[in-house]
Amino acid sequence: MTTSVSQRYRWLLHVDLDQFQVSVERLRSPELVGVPVIVGGNGDPTEARKVVTCASYEARDVGVRAGMPLRAAYKKLPDAVYLPLDMGAYDAASADVMDVLRGTGHPVEVWGWDEAYLGVSVRGAEVDPYDDAAIVEFAERVRHEILERCGLTSCVGISDNKQRAKMATGFAKRPPGAAPDDGVGAPRVFLLDDRNWLDLMGQRPTRDLWSVGPKTSAKLAANGVETVNDLIATPRDDLIATFGPHQGNWLYVLCRGGGDSTITAEPWLARSHSKSRTFATDIADPSEMRTAAAELLRELLDQVVAEERLPFRVAVTVRTTTFYTRTKSRKLPAPSLDFDQLEAVVADLLTKFDIDRPVRLLGVRLDLVTDEEAPAG
Repeated sequence: MTTSVSQRYRWLLHVDLDQFQVSVERLRSPELVGVPVIVGGNGDPTEARKVVTCASYEARDVGVRAGMPLRAAYKKLPDAVYLPLDMGAYDAASADVMDVLRGTGHPVEVWGWDEAYLGVSVRGAEVDPYDDAAIVEFAERVRHEILERCGLTSCVGISDNKQRAKMATGFAKRPPGAAPDDGVGAPRVFLLDDRNWLDLMGQRPTRDLWSVGPKTSAKLAANGVETVNDLIATPRDDLIATFGPHQGNWLYVLCRGGGDSTITAEPWLARSHSKSRTFATDIADPSEMRTAAAELLRELLDQVVAEERLPFRVAVTVRTTTFYTRTKSRKLPAPSLDFDQLEAVVADLLTKFDIDRPVRLLGVRLDLVTDEEAPAG
């Protein structure tokens, strides 16, 4: 087992992908660009107890947010395109981005599909070469490389710790004073440190500090602490008396711009690989679908064999011309690299779909055995 080691860095870059799931769907279906798109659940906005995972900026403009019940989103925006989560596609797209970040030669700490931290520090025995202009230029190169290689846009927040870098990303997405998500004049890269911390954050509500939730901010407000400056003026002992030693000390550090400056570059292993194809001409013939799916499977299997991995589950995704999208999967009796066996499963899964419209997109995913856990059923 490989042991993860945390190390401190001069600069921490928080890389955040824009409207990630929606952006991945738009790469597969370019005609969705500019259209309100909402991703969540199985794509049925009338189903109970399902929530929005990602909403396009067009949907956010009318109040749709991640975590909102899909039914509530549907009431606000019934004419949006609703799509189901495609975990394999998002895993694959995220893995490509993380490969770009690792390709910079700097350690990467992954925080999810759509965000990660880069640690940038001293090179050998040299004095840290990254002054303000150089680190901003480096961040711009990272953004450009992600766009060129992965087709995804991003923002980068720069600071000397994770918490402040995350908050810097907020300024990268929208300049001070701009409305959320409007993107007008957004710099896309932003540096936030001791030099501009008080000017930008001092008069903001404590809720704007990353990791300060509504309950904590309400408790602070009940004690007359409304802004970050108010919190800075509050004695540490008072914070400890109100919140306890752990949270009280943390609030004392956080409001002053402090935070965690370490990066833990854990070994990373993809849990699945997937490939999809949007057809120039929609297809309706079952034999054409099987042939197309088999081609995707062959490409996937070549990749899996090259990585010396083993698939234990096969999944097939079908999207019709009406954007009806469904995924069906099946666990193999035992992990296998046999193309004929895997292709037979893909072909049988295709017969399980109730397809009443021509198909515009097919996808195949292979879930892979990992060392950390046995294949789940």
